[in-house]
Parts: sequence; C-alpha cells; structure tokens
Amino acid sequence: QVQLVESGGGLVQPGGSLTLSCAASGNIFRLDTMAWYRRAPGKEREYVAQMTISGFTHYADSVKGRFTISRDNAKNTVNLQMSSLSPEDTAVYYCKAVGSDAPGRRPDEYWGPGTQVTISL
Repeated sequence: QVQLVESGGGLVQPGGSLTLSCAASGNIFRLDTMAWYRRAPGKEREYVAQMTISGFTHYADSVKGRFTISRDNAKNTVNLQMSSLSPEDTAVYYCKAVGSDAPGRRPDEYWGPGTQVTISL
C-alpha cells in the first residue's frame, strides 16, 4: 500500500503565494504520475496539475501560469507552488499518485486526505 500526506495549506491573502507538499510512503515500487486536485466549497473535485515520472507536466487552464508542479522522484514527493492566489482558489487540495507497490503489479490510484487552502483578507 502507498500512503500520501499533504502539507502546507493555510490562510493566505489574495495575491499571495503558498506551496503545498505531498509525501508518499509505504510500499512504493514506482509512481508514474503525481497530481493535485482540489474541491472548492459546494463544487465537484477538479483537476489542477500533474507531473509524470519522466518530467512531463500539465495544468488546468484555471491555474496555468500561476501554479508550478514539481516532484522529487528519489524522495517520492510532489510540490505545488501557487502564486497570484485569489478567493476562487479556496479549496481542499488533494494529492493523487498513480503507481504500483510491487514489480508486475497493475498501477493503482492513491489519494491523500487533503489540505485546506483559504484565500481571504
């Protein structure tokens, strides 16, 4: 099994910046993709950004140019640097990893419990 834990959430003023981190632990063989999602109050969970093990990145249009995803494959961590934050970015942010916990095993999805990000004066 793979466990994910997010950290770095908090309260930030509009226009500010924040960096989220996610650490994977447990039986990890390979994490092909690590990604961030978010769920705003009263809304469905939505995709934010992802990074493959080879370094390919992709962003949702709503965060492109403001958020930067990075990962450390050796440490099994992924970060999300967020800037120019607005109240519309307020949400619980979730880390997701797609990978396997042993050679030859079919990849599975793993989710963290989430970390709250609030953008407000």
